[in-house]
Amino acid sequence: MIRVIFLAQLREQLGIAELDVSSAHVKSLDELKQQLVLQNPSWESTLLKSKVLTAVNHAYTKGNQTLVDGDEVAFFPPVTGG
Repeated sequence: MIRVIFLAQLREQLGIAELDVSSAHVKSLDELKQQLVLQNPSWESTLLKSKVLTAVNHAYTKGNQTLVDGDEVAFFPPVTGG
C-alpha cells in the first residue's frame, strides 16, 4: 500500500486527509495522480492542473518519481512567505 496524505488547504478542498492506495497498479507518482483522479474525477483540477507540491517519504520531489509499496506521498499547496 501507498499512503497518500493531503495537507493544509488541499485537505479541505478534497474533503479527505489521507487514504491508502494499492501499490499493485501504481508504480509512479504520475500513475498515482491518474489513479486518484479516476476514482475522484472532481480532484482533477486540484491534482493535475494546479501547482500542487509533492513529497515522497518526507522528501520534496518534482517530476515522475517511482513509487514502491510502503511509500508515503504527501500533496500540499505552494507555501508563500512574507
